Amino acid sequence: MQTIQIQEVGKIKEIKKSIAKITGLSRCMIGQLVHFTDNTKGIVVGFASGEVVTFLLGNIEEIRVGDPAYSNMEPFTIPAGEAFLGRLVNASAESMDGKGTITGTGNKYPVFRKAPGVLERIPLSRTFETGILTIDATIPIGKGQRELIIGDRLTGKTSICTDAILNQKDKDVICVYCCVGRTYSALLKIVELLKEKGALDYTIVVAAHAASPGGEQYLAPYTACALGEYFMDHGKDVFVVFDDLTKHAWAYRQLSLLLERPPGRDAYPGDIFYLHSQLMERAGQYSPEFGGGSMTFFPIVDTLQGDVTGYIPSNLVSMTDGQIYMNTSLFNSGFKPAIDLGLSVSRVGNKVQCSAVKELSGMLRLEYVRYNELLKITRFKASVSEAVNQRLREGEVLTQFFMQMNNEPYPLEMEIILLYALRRKILAVLAKGEIDYFKKNIYGFMQEKFPNVVRDVGDKKELTPELCRGLDDAFLAFFKDKGIAVRNLES
Repeated sequence: MQTIQIQEVGKIKEIKKSIAKITGLSRCMIGQLVHFTDNTKGIVVGFASGEVVTFLLGNIEEIRVGDPAYSNMEPFTIPAGEAFLGRLVNASAESMDGKGTITGTGNKYPVFRKAPGVLERIPLSRTFETGILTIDATIPIGKGQRELIIGDRLTGKTSICTDAILNQKDKDVICVYCCVGRTYSALLKIVELLKEKGALDYTIVVAAHAASPGGEQYLAPYTACALGEYFMDHGKDVFVVFDDLTKHAWAYRQLSLLLERPPGRDAYPGDIFYLHSQLMERAGQYSPEFGGGSMTFFPIVDTLQGDVTGYIPSNLVSMTDGQIYMNTSLFNSGFKPAIDLGLSVSRVGNKVQCSAVKELSGMLRLEYVRYNELLKITRFKASVSEAVNQRLREGEVLTQFFMQMNNEPYPLEMEIILLYALRRKILAVLAKGEIDYFKKNIYGFMQEKFPNVVRDVGDKKELTPELCRGLDDAFLAFFKDKGIAVRNLES
Protein backbone atom coordinates (compact mmCIF):
# COMPACT_ATOMS: atom_id res chain seq x y z
CA MET A 1 0.00 0.00 0.00
CA GLN A 2 1.15 3.50 -0.75
CA THR A 3 1.77 5.52 2.41
CA ILE A 4 0.11 8.89 2.77
CA GLN A 5 2.11 11.69 4.38
CA ILE A 6 0.13 14.54 5.87
CA GLN A 7 1.81 17.95 5.72
CA GLU A 8 0.79 21.45 6.60
CA VAL A 9 1.80 24.03 4.01
CA GLY A 10 2.40 27.63 4.98
CA LYS A 11 3.95 30.68 3.36
CA ILE A 12 6.97 32.77 4.32
CA LYS A 13 5.74 36.20 5.37
CA GLU A 14 9.01 37.84 6.41
CA ILE A 15 12.75 37.06 6.40
CA LYS A 16 15.08 38.90 8.73
CA LYS A 17 18.65 37.58 8.39
CA SER A 18 18.47 34.09 9.99
CA ILE A 19 14.83 34.45 11.10
CA ALA A 20 11.75 33.63 9.05
CA LYS A 21 8.12 34.30 9.96
CA ILE A 22 5.60 31.89 8.45
CA THR A 23 1.82 32.06 8.18
CA GLY A 24 -0.58 29.17 7.61
CA LEU A 25 0.99 26.62 10.01
CA SER A 26 -1.54 26.11 12.78
CA ARG A 27 -0.28 22.91 14.42
CA CYS A 28 3.44 23.51 15.05
CA MET A 29 5.39 22.87 18.25
CA ILE A 30 8.57 24.40 19.67
CA GLY A 31 11.68 22.61 18.41
CA GLN A 32 9.94 21.20 15.35
CA LEU A 33 11.63 21.08 11.94
CA VAL A 34 10.12 23.04 9.03
CA HIS A 35 11.18 22.41 5.40
CA PHE A 36 11.55 25.03 2.70
CA THR A 37 12.55 24.72 -0.93
CA ASP A 38 16.19 24.11 -1.99
CA ASN A 39 16.90 21.86 1.02
CA THR A 40 16.70 24.78 3.45
CA LYS A 41 15.31 24.00 6.90
CA GLY A 42 14.11 25.88 9.92
CA ILE A 43 13.48 25.21 13.62
CA VAL A 44 10.35 26.55 15.27
CA VAL A 45 11.40 28.79 18.16
CA GLY A 46 8.34 30.91 18.87
CA PHE A 47 4.90 32.10 17.93
CA ALA A 48 3.30 35.46 17.21
CA SER A 49 -0.30 36.29 16.35
CA GLY A 50 -1.06 33.96 13.44
CA GLU A 51 2.67 33.47 12.73
CA VAL A 52 5.33 30.83 13.38
CA VAL A 53 8.90 32.07 13.99
CA THR A 54 11.82 29.86 12.87
CA PHE A 55 15.62 29.85 12.88
CA LEU A 56 16.91 29.14 9.36
CA LEU A 57 19.45 26.42 8.57
CA GLY A 58 21.30 25.60 5.38
CA ASN A 59 21.48 27.78 2.27
CA ILE A 60 19.34 30.65 3.54
CA GLU A 61 20.14 32.93 0.56
CA GLU A 62 17.98 30.82 -1.74
CA ILE A 63 14.60 31.33 -0.05
CA ARG A 64 12.35 34.32 -0.61
CA VAL A 65 9.26 35.88 0.88
CA GLY A 66 6.21 34.03 -0.45
CA ASP A 67 7.97 30.64 -0.76
CA PRO A 68 6.07 27.65 0.70
CA ALA A 69 7.00 26.07 4.05
CA TYR A 70 6.15 22.46 4.92
CA SER A 71 5.51 21.02 8.38
CA ASN A 72 5.23 17.31 9.27
CA MET A 73 4.22 18.06 12.87
CA GLU A 74 7.12 15.98 14.26
CA PRO A 75 9.93 16.98 16.66
CA PHE A 76 13.34 17.73 15.18
CA THR A 77 15.39 14.52 14.93
CA ILE A 78 18.69 13.68 13.24
CA PRO A 79 20.17 10.35 12.08
CA ALA A 80 22.80 8.81 14.36
CA GLY A 81 25.01 5.74 14.23
CA GLU A 82 28.44 4.23 13.63
CA ALA A 83 28.54 5.63 10.08
CA PHE A 84 29.21 9.12 11.47
CA LEU A 85 32.63 8.13 12.87
CA GLY A 86 35.41 9.83 10.95
CA ARG A 87 33.04 12.29 9.28
CA LEU A 88 32.65 16.08 9.26
CA VAL A 89 28.98 17.11 9.47
CA ASN A 90 27.01 20.32 9.85
CA ALA A 91 24.43 21.24 12.47
CA SER A 92 21.77 19.17 10.65
CA ALA A 93 24.05 16.07 10.72
CA GLU A 94 24.60 16.32 6.94
CA SER A 95 27.99 15.57 5.40
CA MET A 96 30.22 18.54 4.62
CA ASP A 97 33.55 16.73 4.03
CA GLY A 98 33.00 15.90 0.37
CA LYS A 99 32.77 12.14 1.01
CA GLY A 100 29.13 11.83 0.00
CA THR A 101 25.93 11.20 1.92
CA ILE A 102 26.20 9.32 5.20
CA THR A 103 24.24 6.07 4.79
CA GLY A 104 23.31 3.21 7.11
CA THR A 105 21.90 5.45 9.84
CA GLY A 106 18.45 4.10 10.56
CA ASN A 107 18.36 5.51 14.09
CA LYS A 108 16.72 8.88 14.69
CA TYR A 109 17.62 10.90 17.78
CA PRO A 110 15.87 14.04 19.02
CA VAL A 111 18.14 17.05 19.04
CA PHE A 112 16.44 18.65 22.06
CA ARG A 113 16.33 15.59 24.28
CA LYS A 114 15.51 15.50 27.97
CA ALA A 115 18.53 14.82 30.21
CA PRO A 116 18.73 11.42 32.00
CA GLY A 117 16.94 11.37 35.35
CA VAL A 118 18.56 10.89 38.73
CA LEU A 119 17.45 7.25 39.00
CA GLU A 120 19.12 6.47 35.67
CA ARG A 121 22.52 7.71 36.87
CA ILE A 122 25.18 6.54 39.31
CA PRO A 123 28.04 8.48 40.97
CA LEU A 124 31.19 8.92 38.89
CA SER A 125 33.85 6.35 39.73
CA ARG A 126 35.97 5.81 36.59
CA THR A 127 38.83 8.06 35.58
CA PHE A 128 38.88 9.87 32.26
CA GLU A 129 42.52 9.91 31.13
CA THR A 130 43.39 13.13 29.30
CA GLY A 131 47.08 12.30 28.81
CA ILE A 132 47.98 15.71 30.27
CA LEU A 133 50.03 15.09 33.39
CA THR A 134 48.98 18.28 35.18
CA ILE A 135 45.29 17.41 34.83
CA ASP A 136 45.48 13.68 35.53
CA ALA A 137 47.65 14.21 38.63
CA THR A 138 46.10 17.31 40.22
CA ILE A 139 42.68 17.95 38.58
CA PRO A 140 41.37 14.39 38.00
CA ILE A 141 38.41 14.02 35.65
CA GLY A 142 35.81 11.26 35.90
CA LYS A 143 33.89 9.71 33.02
CA GLY A 144 30.55 11.50 32.93
CA GLN A 145 31.94 14.77 34.34
CA ARG A 146 31.48 18.30 32.96
CA GLU A 147 34.80 20.15 33.21
CA LEU A 148 34.92 23.74 31.97
CA ILE A 149 38.01 24.94 30.07
CA ILE A 150 38.21 28.68 30.73
CA GLY A 151 40.71 31.39 29.85
CA ASP A 152 41.60 34.24 27.51
CA ARG A 153 42.01 33.79 23.77
CA LEU A 154 45.18 32.05 22.54
CA THR A 155 46.10 30.37 25.83
CA GLY A 156 45.84 26.74 24.68
CA LYS A 157 42.24 25.85 25.59
CA THR A 158 41.57 23.96 22.36
CA SER A 159 44.92 22.15 22.65
CA ILE A 160 43.84 20.72 26.01
CA CYS A 161 40.77 19.22 24.37
CA THR A 162 42.51 17.93 21.23
CA ASP A 163 45.19 16.26 23.39
CA ALA A 164 42.42 14.57 25.38
CA ILE A 165 40.89 13.32 22.10
CA LEU A 166 44.26 12.01 20.89
CA ASN A 167 44.72 10.18 24.20
CA GLN A 168 41.51 8.15 23.70
CA LYS A 169 43.11 6.05 20.96
CA ASP A 170 42.61 2.32 21.68
CA LYS A 171 40.58 3.17 24.81
CA ASP A 172 37.14 2.45 23.30
CA VAL A 173 35.97 6.05 23.82
CA ILE A 174 33.94 7.82 21.11
CA CYS A 175 34.86 11.51 20.72
CA VAL A 176 32.73 14.34 19.32
CA TYR A 177 34.36 17.68 18.52
CA CYS A 178 31.85 20.53 18.11
CA CYS A 179 33.12 23.71 16.43
CA VAL A 180 30.95 26.79 17.01
CA GLY A 181 31.87 30.14 15.46
CA ARG A 182 35.55 29.41 14.78
CA THR A 183 37.15 30.23 11.46
CA TYR A 184 37.01 27.60 8.74
CA SER A 185 40.84 27.49 8.56
CA ALA A 186 41.06 26.75 12.30
CA LEU A 187 38.51 23.96 11.89
CA LEU A 188 40.50 22.40 9.03
CA LYS A 189 43.70 22.47 11.13
CA ILE A 190 42.00 20.46 13.85
CA VAL A 191 40.54 17.97 11.36
CA GLU A 192 43.99 17.52 9.76
CA LEU A 193 45.58 17.01 13.20
CA LEU A 194 43.05 14.33 14.11
CA LYS A 195 43.55 12.65 10.75
CA GLU A 196 47.35 12.76 11.01
CA LYS A 197 47.34 11.24 14.51
CA GLY A 198 44.81 8.54 13.62
CA ALA A 199 42.16 9.98 15.93
CA LEU A 200 39.55 10.76 13.28
CA ASP A 201 38.56 7.08 13.11
CA TYR A 202 36.82 7.32 16.50
CA THR A 203 35.81 11.00 16.27
CA ILE A 204 32.83 12.88 14.85
CA VAL A 205 33.35 16.55 13.94
CA VAL A 206 30.24 18.76 14.07
CA ALA A 207 30.92 22.18 12.56
CA ALA A 208 29.12 25.50 12.47
CA HIS A 209 32.04 27.79 11.61
CA ALA A 210 32.03 31.58 11.64
CA ALA A 211 30.47 31.88 8.17
CA SER A 212 27.53 29.63 9.08
CA PRO A 213 24.09 31.13 9.79
CA GLY A 214 23.32 31.99 13.39
CA GLY A 215 20.72 29.23 13.55
CA GLU A 216 23.33 26.58 12.75
CA GLN A 217 25.72 27.98 15.37
CA TYR A 218 22.89 27.80 17.90
CA LEU A 219 21.99 24.23 16.94
CA ALA A 220 25.48 22.65 16.61
CA PRO A 221 26.09 21.80 20.33
CA TYR A 222 22.71 20.05 20.56
CA THR A 223 23.46 18.05 17.40
CA ALA A 224 26.86 17.01 18.80
CA CYS A 225 25.19 15.98 22.04
CA ALA A 226 22.52 13.93 20.23
CA LEU A 227 25.17 12.11 18.15
CA GLY A 228 27.03 11.27 21.37
CA GLU A 229 23.86 10.07 23.10
CA TYR A 230 23.44 7.32 20.52
CA PHE A 231 26.72 5.76 21.64
CA MET A 232 26.04 6.42 25.34
CA ASP A 233 22.70 4.62 25.04
CA HIS A 234 24.57 1.65 23.58
CA GLY A 235 26.86 1.39 26.61
CA LYS A 236 29.83 3.31 25.19
CA ASP A 237 31.92 6.04 26.83
CA VAL A 238 31.66 9.35 24.94
CA PHE A 239 33.75 12.51 25.14
CA VAL A 240 32.29 15.76 23.75
CA VAL A 241 34.15 19.06 23.26
CA PHE A 242 32.18 22.30 22.76
CA ASP A 243 34.52 24.83 21.15
CA ASP A 244 33.27 27.26 22.22
CA LEU A 245 30.13 28.22 24.15
CA THR A 246 31.02 31.94 24.20
CA LYS A 247 30.34 32.14 20.47
CA HIS A 248 27.28 29.95 20.94
CA ALA A 249 25.94 32.55 23.39
CA TRP A 250 26.78 35.32 20.91
CA ALA A 251 24.82 33.53 18.16
CA TYR A 252 21.80 33.07 20.43
CA ARG A 253 21.97 36.71 21.54
CA GLN A 254 21.98 37.81 17.90
CA LEU A 255 19.00 35.61 17.07
CA SER A 256 17.10 36.74 20.16
CA LEU A 257 17.58 40.41 19.30
CA LEU A 258 16.27 39.71 15.80
CA LEU A 259 13.30 38.00 17.45
CA GLU A 260 12.73 41.23 19.41
CA ARG A 261 12.99 39.44 22.73
CA PRO A 262 13.81 41.74 25.65
CA PRO A 263 17.56 41.82 26.42
CA GLY A 264 18.90 41.27 29.91
CA ARG A 265 22.40 41.45 31.35
CA ASP A 266 25.04 42.20 28.68
CA ALA A 267 22.15 42.18 26.15
CA TYR A 268 21.84 38.38 26.48
CA PRO A 269 18.27 37.04 26.61
CA GLY A 270 16.98 35.94 29.99
CA ASP A 271 16.96 32.23 29.11
CA ILE A 272 20.65 31.95 28.18
CA PHE A 273 21.41 30.32 31.56
CA TYR A 274 18.66 27.74 31.02
CA LEU A 275 19.94 27.13 27.49
CA HIS A 276 23.43 26.11 28.64
CA SER A 277 22.36 24.31 31.82
CA GLN A 278 19.92 22.19 29.81
CA LEU A 279 22.82 21.21 27.55
CA MET A 280 25.25 20.47 30.40
CA GLU A 281 22.72 18.26 32.21
CA ARG A 282 22.86 15.74 29.37
CA ALA A 283 26.32 14.58 30.48
CA GLY A 284 26.55 11.83 33.07
CA GLN A 285 27.17 8.19 33.90
CA TYR A 286 24.33 5.72 33.27
CA SER A 287 23.70 2.96 35.81
CA PRO A 288 24.35 -0.64 34.66
CA GLU A 289 20.57 -1.20 34.33
CA PHE A 290 20.53 1.46 31.57
CA GLY A 291 23.62 0.19 29.73
CA GLY A 292 26.42 1.74 31.81
CA GLY A 293 27.42 4.29 29.15
CA SER A 294 28.80 7.72 29.97
CA MET A 295 29.20 11.12 28.34
CA THR A 296 31.94 13.52 29.43
CA PHE A 297 31.78 17.21 28.48
CA PHE A 298 34.64 19.70 28.01
CA PRO A 299 32.90 23.02 27.26
CA ILE A 300 35.25 25.89 26.36
CA VAL A 301 34.52 29.51 27.23
CA ASP A 302 36.52 32.70 26.60
CA THR A 303 37.29 35.31 29.25
CA LEU A 304 38.23 38.93 28.65
CA GLN A 305 41.56 39.91 30.26
CA GLY A 306 41.25 37.12 32.80
CA ASP A 307 37.86 38.22 34.14
CA VAL A 308 36.08 35.03 35.25
CA THR A 309 33.17 37.09 36.63
CA GLY A 310 31.74 37.79 33.16
CA TYR A 311 28.15 36.76 32.61
CA ILE A 312 28.66 33.67 30.42
CA PRO A 313 31.86 32.42 32.20
CA SER A 314 30.28 32.72 35.66
CA ASN A 315 27.13 30.96 34.41
CA LEU A 316 29.13 28.01 33.11
CA VAL A 317 31.32 27.82 36.22
CA SER A 318 28.18 27.43 38.31
CA MET A 319 26.72 24.60 36.19
CA THR A 320 29.83 22.43 35.65
CA ASP A 321 31.76 20.07 37.94
CA GLY A 322 34.94 22.12 37.99
CA GLN A 323 37.08 24.30 35.74
CA ILE A 324 40.55 24.29 34.24
CA TYR A 325 41.73 27.90 34.15
CA MET A 326 44.28 28.82 31.48
CA ASN A 327 46.51 31.70 32.62
CA THR A 328 47.80 34.21 30.06
CA SER A 329 50.86 35.15 32.16
CA LEU A 330 51.90 31.50 32.49
CA PHE A 331 51.43 30.99 28.75
CA ASN A 332 53.54 34.04 27.89
CA SER A 333 56.29 32.90 30.28
CA GLY A 334 56.60 29.59 28.39
CA PHE A 335 54.82 27.36 30.93
CA LYS A 336 52.65 25.10 28.77
CA PRO A 337 50.02 23.84 29.24
CA ALA A 338 49.34 27.16 31.02
CA ILE A 339 47.05 25.68 33.69
CA ASP A 340 46.67 27.83 36.82
CA LEU A 341 46.50 25.28 39.63
CA GLY A 342 45.43 27.95 42.09
CA LEU A 343 42.15 28.62 40.26
CA SER A 344 41.55 25.22 38.65
CA VAL A 345 39.51 22.59 40.45
CA SER A 346 37.70 19.30 39.88
CA ARG A 347 34.69 18.82 42.12
CA VAL A 348 34.77 15.06 41.57
CA GLY A 349 38.17 14.89 43.26
CA ASN A 350 40.69 12.08 43.49
CA LYS A 351 38.10 9.36 44.08
CA VAL A 352 38.25 8.57 40.36
CA GLN A 353 42.06 8.24 40.32
CA CYS A 354 43.75 4.87 40.31
CA SER A 355 45.59 3.84 43.48
CA ALA A 356 49.10 4.60 42.20
CA VAL A 357 48.32 8.12 40.90
CA LYS A 358 46.33 8.95 44.04
CA GLU A 359 49.24 7.91 46.28
CA LEU A 360 51.93 9.69 44.26
CA SER A 361 50.09 12.96 43.55
CA GLY A 362 48.50 13.55 46.97
CA MET A 363 50.17 16.87 47.92
CA LEU A 364 51.46 17.82 44.47
CA ARG A 365 48.98 20.61 43.84
CA LEU A 366 49.52 22.20 47.26
CA GLU A 367 53.30 22.04 46.85
CA TYR A 368 53.13 23.86 43.52
CA VAL A 369 50.78 26.58 44.81
CA ARG A 370 53.07 27.13 47.85
CA TYR A 371 56.07 27.40 45.54
CA ASN A 372 54.38 30.12 43.47
CA GLU A 373 53.53 32.09 46.62
CA LEU A 374 57.11 31.72 47.89
CA LEU A 375 58.46 32.83 44.51
CA LYS A 376 56.45 36.06 44.67
CA ILE A 377 57.73 36.81 48.19
CA THR A 378 61.42 36.14 47.44
CA ARG A 379 61.59 37.59 43.93
CA PHE A 380 63.12 40.91 44.97
CA LYS A 381 65.19 39.71 47.93
CA ALA A 382 68.97 39.68 47.57
CA SER A 383 69.53 36.63 49.77
CA VAL A 384 67.41 33.92 51.34
CA SER A 385 68.09 31.07 53.76
CA GLU A 386 69.30 27.64 52.65
CA ALA A 387 65.93 26.09 53.52
CA VAL A 388 64.11 28.58 51.30
CA ASN A 389 66.62 27.96 48.51
CA GLN A 390 65.90 24.23 48.76
CA ARG A 391 62.14 24.82 48.52
CA LEU A 392 62.65 27.09 45.49
CA ARG A 393 64.76 24.42 43.84
CA GLU A 394 62.05 21.81 44.43
CA GLY A 395 59.48 24.20 42.95
CA GLU A 396 61.61 24.71 39.83
CA VAL A 397 61.79 20.94 39.39
CA LEU A 398 58.02 20.75 39.76
CA THR A 399 57.59 23.43 37.10
CA GLN A 400 59.78 21.49 34.67
CA PHE A 401 57.90 18.34 35.59
CA PHE A 402 54.50 19.82 34.65
CA MET A 403 55.58 21.26 31.28
CA GLN A 404 54.38 19.19 28.32
CA MET A 405 54.38 19.61 24.55
CA ASN A 406 51.19 19.95 22.52
CA ASN A 407 49.81 16.86 20.76
CA GLU A 408 51.93 14.53 22.89
CA PRO A 409 49.61 13.04 25.52
CA TYR A 410 51.20 10.68 28.02
CA PRO A 411 49.88 7.13 28.51
CA LEU A 412 48.89 6.31 32.10
CA GLU A 413 51.94 4.07 32.58
CA MET A 414 54.26 6.95 31.68
CA GLU A 415 52.46 9.30 34.08
CA ILE A 416 52.89 6.84 36.95
CA ILE A 417 56.58 6.35 36.10
CA LEU A 418 57.22 10.12 36.05
CA LEU A 419 55.27 10.69 39.28
CA TYR A 420 57.24 7.94 40.99
CA ALA A 421 60.53 9.49 39.81
CA LEU A 422 59.41 12.83 41.25
CA ARG A 423 58.44 11.31 44.59
CA ARG A 424 61.75 9.41 44.84
CA LYS A 425 63.41 12.86 44.40
CA ILE A 426 65.32 11.55 41.40
CA LEU A 427 64.44 14.64 39.37
CA ALA A 428 65.65 16.91 42.18
CA VAL A 429 69.27 15.88 41.58
CA LEU A 430 69.16 16.41 37.82
CA ALA A 431 70.04 19.57 35.92
CA LYS A 432 67.30 21.35 33.95
CA GLY A 433 68.29 19.85 30.60
CA GLU A 434 68.62 16.40 32.15
CA ILE A 435 65.05 16.57 33.51
CA ASP A 436 63.72 17.19 29.99
CA TYR A 437 65.88 14.37 28.64
CA PHE A 438 64.65 12.02 31.35
CA LYS A 439 60.98 12.84 30.64
CA LYS A 440 61.37 12.32 26.89
CA ASN A 441 63.34 9.08 26.99
CA ILE A 442 62.62 7.09 30.16
CA TYR A 443 59.35 5.57 28.91
CA GLY A 444 60.80 4.38 25.60
CA PHE A 445 63.86 3.00 27.42
CA MET A 446 61.69 1.03 29.86
CA GLN A 447 59.47 -0.31 27.07
CA GLU A 448 62.60 -1.70 25.41
CA LYS A 449 64.62 -2.86 28.42
CA PHE A 450 62.00 -3.39 31.17
CA PRO A 451 58.73 -4.29 29.35
CA ASN A 452 57.54 -6.41 32.30
CA VAL A 453 57.73 -3.43 34.67
CA VAL A 454 55.80 -1.20 32.24
CA ARG A 455 53.17 -3.92 31.83
CA ASP A 456 52.82 -4.35 35.60
CA VAL A 457 52.40 -0.58 36.04
CA GLY A 458 49.54 -0.56 33.51
CA ASP A 459 47.87 -3.71 34.79
CA LYS A 460 48.10 -3.25 38.56
CA LYS A 461 47.97 0.57 38.78
CA GLU A 462 49.12 0.10 42.36
CA LEU A 463 52.54 0.62 43.94
CA THR A 464 53.52 -2.75 45.37
CA PRO A 465 57.01 -3.27 46.91
CA GLU A 466 57.99 -5.46 43.95
CA LEU A 467 56.89 -2.82 41.46
CA CYS A 468 58.81 -0.10 43.29
CA ARG A 469 61.98 -2.20 43.20
CA GLY A 470 61.45 -2.78 39.47
CA LEU A 471 61.09 0.96 38.87
CA ASP A 472 64.23 1.73 40.92
CA ASP A 473 66.23 -0.83 38.93
CA ALA A 474 64.95 0.65 35.67
CA PHE A 475 65.97 4.19 36.70
CA LEU A 476 69.49 3.04 37.69
CA ALA A 477 69.88 1.21 34.39
CA PHE A 478 68.68 4.26 32.46
CA PHE A 479 71.20 6.64 34.01
CA LYS A 480 74.07 4.18 33.65
CA ASP A 481 73.14 3.51 30.02
CA LYS A 482 72.87 7.22 29.17
CA GLY A 483 75.97 8.17 31.12
CA ILE A 484 74.22 10.72 33.33
CA ALA A 485 75.91 11.27 36.68
CA VAL A 486 73.27 11.19 39.40
CA ARG A 487 74.24 11.96 42.98
CA ASN A 488 72.93 9.69 45.72
CA LEU A 489 70.55 7.84 43.39
CA GLU A 490 71.25 4.49 45.06
CA SER A 491 69.92 5.90 48.32
